[in-house]
Amino acid sequence: MAMNQNISTPYDCARHISESVAKMSAIALVNNQVWDMHKPFTGDCELQLVTMQSPLIKTVNYAFWRTCSFILGAIADSAFKDNVNVHLHSFPVPNITSGSFIYDVFIDLPDWQPTDSELRAMSALFVKLKNQELLLERLEVPSSVALDMFQDNPFKSQQIPNIVKKSDNDRLTLYRMGDHVDISKGPMVSNSDLIGRVTVSAIHKLTNEPVDGLYRFQGIALPKGILLNHFAYGILEKRAKKLNTTTWQSHEVEDEAVSITASMN
Repeated sequence: MAMNQNISTPYDCARHISESVAKMSAIALVNNQVWDMHKPFTGDCELQLVTMQSPLIKTVNYAFWRTCSFILGAIADSAFKDNVNVHLHSFPVPNITSGSFIYDVFIDLPDWQPTDSELRAMSALFVKLKNQELLLERLEVPSSVALDMFQDNPFKSQQIPNIVKKSDNDRLTLYRMGDHVDISKGPMVSNSDLIGRVTVSAIHKLTNEPVDGLYRFQGIALPKGILLNHFAYGILEKRAKKLNTTTWQSHEVEDEAVSITASMN
């Protein structure tokens, strides 16, 4: 295909084949390197489209779980009334064996104990959001723009200089889904509709952390098209309710976590 350098993306190529191929493609390989579906090409290349049921299951699973954490942050950010002070903190490098994807969130409710009905309401918000078939778009912006975008979040504002200090061009990678924007190195899957059955399984208040007031949101999800009976999915949900003990130091905002992500992929 003849495409436009620095403009056309793997998603554009997929749409030239068919809309169904575009919807099914989760990530891409560009010259055998993992590539976001909405990241522009930088030159001539060989392209491979990867679905959620590809033999490259490890690579696509990491992108899937990272995307689920990203969306979980969007849910936490929008679920509370305006009088509750909420700030997204960070989410970890995907760890499939942990049993749940997570997002740590500061919430100014010291004595909050989430109820089952609140968890079900957040699960419903997750389902509503992912059913909108929103694209996960990769953005690369100067640190000054990122600081302006996250000026109301004290955690992100503190993290941004640490992230860009080793960058050669003082730029930061963000992802956008609808109106929600967050920091991540990626990759993420192409669109939210690739997520099938999903549950916000637990919210735990964290103690002995460098930041007071953090709550750990946890969830479990299946890719769309992967069917599992109620009993088996219930086992996954039960496991995902247990506190995920991923350490704060392994979160996406850490330089060490970025290098771990690269080695995994």
